[in-house]
Amino acid sequence: MKNLQHIKNVYFLGIGGIGMSALARYFKFTGRNVAGYDRTPTPLTEAMQKEGIDVHFEDDIRKIPSNWNPATTLAVFTPALPDEHKELSWFREKPIGLLKRAKVLGLVCNERSGIAVAGTHGKTTMSTMVANILNKTSKGCGAFLGGISKNFGTNLLLPKVESPWIVAEADEFDRSFLHLTPQLALITSIDADHLDIYGAKDKIVESFEKFISQILPGGSLVVKKGVEINAEKTSAKIYSYSLNKEADFTTENLHLNSEGGFYQFDVKTPEGVIKDCKMNYPGLLNVENAVGAVSLAFLAGATPEEIREGLEDYQGVVRRFDVHFKNEKYIYIDDYAHHPEELKAFISSLKELYKGRKIIGAFQPHLYSRTRDFSAEFAESLDMLDTAILIPLYPAREEPIKGISSEIIYNQMKNKNKYLVSKDEMLELLKKEDFDIVVTMGAGDIDRMANDIVETLKTKV
Repeated sequence: MKNLQHIKNVYFLGIGGIGMSALARYFKFTGRNVAGYDRTPTPLTEAMQKEGIDVHFEDDIRKIPSNWNPATTLAVFTPALPDEHKELSWFREKPIGLLKRAKVLGLVCNERSGIAVAGTHGKTTMSTMVANILNKTSKGCGAFLGGISKNFGTNLLLPKVESPWIVAEADEFDRSFLHLTPQLALITSIDADHLDIYGAKDKIVESFEKFISQILPGGSLVVKKGVEINAEKTSAKIYSYSLNKEADFTTENLHLNSEGGFYQFDVKTPEGVIKDCKMNYPGLLNVENAVGAVSLAFLAGATPEEIREGLEDYQGVVRRFDVHFKNEKYIYIDDYAHHPEELKAFISSLKELYKGRKIIGAFQPHLYSRTRDFSAEFAESLDMLDTAILIPLYPAREEPIKGISSEIIYNQMKNKNKYLVSKDEMLELLKKEDFDIVVTMGAGDIDRMANDIVETLKTKV
């Protein structure tokens, strides 16, 4: 399938996923009939139902619309679905186009000038920042985001007719990003991850090198300083970015405004300095993300004033340094961090922002394979906390692996203030422990404890 012009009906298998839901909304807003299946109801599926998208939660082929013409119908599926899924099997046997989400995203994004944010960490935050800046320009942009932007209240920005740009996360999982042919691309990091897919880090690097070879002629690539990748694999013009090291895009005069609790800085670019930038969103790692976002927005033609405005009113993404509660004594922050390097960056930012304050953190490991592959690194990152809590891991798409659980991380930690408990026991711990800041971390369902944690803090004396 070379394009989507003839498609009138789109069915999604796994419609509740953050990437799938953005595509579902896109097709709905562009006039197609949209329906789909997901395993469980969520606020996202509820929002789609209110928008007129038919969503059901039983794996039942009778729920698939029977009046759609197969010749104008497309089915989109996520690799997270098991092979024995009844609806997926049904589509495989029918004369209906059946494509992975990543392929469809590529078909949509490649119709315009793409801006792709790649890397094993920081994609969602940085792509949302880029979209927020470009949204200040007269032509705007479209965007497929990996989280719910607090500025826009959605994971999808529909491009105006005259918008040249569409921003998307270039996800390395399952080599999804190889379906994108962007005009501008950025790489935040290339760390070992998804070893269940790649097997070894050198295979991950190979995949990133294939991705950068697909940047369009005359395009540009921005790489974080220190990330090693073979530049000969692309014909794009290459730039570097860094928080504070010598690079094409970097900060100058970076300091924390102690009264307002925000960072102020200038951004050095290849064509001069963008002065007096301000980030009201917390965390030093988000200043680094901001530099990357500025580089892409700058190369896309945003003015210094538009860049300043887009940074200053950036409100963040749900589950990224997400402040749920704050009073005179306690602060509660939730974050999606689920890789050792992400935990390290998040906890380092907390310690920088809240110097001298006691931090207790609860972590829910995500995937048996990732827990197995990085247990020692997870232990090292969690040792940075004053008190660490581990709860049972979230399996997501995986079957159990013998001997793998949160306990293997716990056993390698050197921190004496550590606990391995259930979710209910964790709430009881929070009532008794002494701390100033509480954080929850992980890509599973630990965020669903947020309301209970807030209520615990409200009653804690």
